[in-house]
Amino acid sequence: MNTSMAGDSQSQTMYNVVFVLGGPGAGKGTQCQRIEQEFKYVHLSAGDLLRAERQKTDSKYREDIETHIKNGSIVPVKITCSLLRMAMEESKKNHFLIDGFPRNKDNLDGWNQAMDSVAVVRKVLFFNCREDVCVNRCLDRGKTSGRADDNMESLKKRIKTYTESTMPVIEHYRKLDLVAEIDANQTPEEVFGDVKKVFDSLAR
Repeated sequence: MNTSMAGDSQSQTMYNVVFVLGGPGAGKGTQCQRIEQEFKYVHLSAGDLLRAERQKTDSKYREDIETHIKNGSIVPVKITCSLLRMAMEESKKNHFLIDGFPRNKDNLDGWNQAMDSVAVVRKVLFFNCREDVCVNRCLDRGKTSGRADDNMESLKKRIKTYTESTMPVIEHYRKLDLVAEIDANQTPEEVFGDVKKVFDSLAR
């Protein structure tokens, strides 16, 4: 059963999820912080959870995560779903923004298999941003972020992965009428104006 098709009778006791997708530098993290403040969703960044996990010396996932992040490739879905589910359970909350996931069909299938009984996807926010804008934002961020993947070599790999692997996921959810596409080339304030309309409609 697809998460988006979960029965309303179950939804009261299930986690409500909004996926947040877009290319590197599209502004997902910035907007998620604002959504978290205004609409009281818990922001879970798949990338942040993976980066935090690889810093743990006792983590059984550490070496796998390290290799995939350095190569700009996608971490196995079982690892990501495990970290997401633990974070959801620890939060004691019910409404979540999941940023940067699912990134490919394997992620999508793994999510449906692992989370179908506990979560329902309410919406997919798609921050659509031109490649040149994304690259410039990431390179600027890389001057202060300390992130190993905010450099041109990693960016090329990440953008290629996004185009080839993540766009089909967005198209999958578009067919289910769950995608809210946002013009992410705008200023953060303009983008959030469009985002607010989506969340106002979800609250109705």
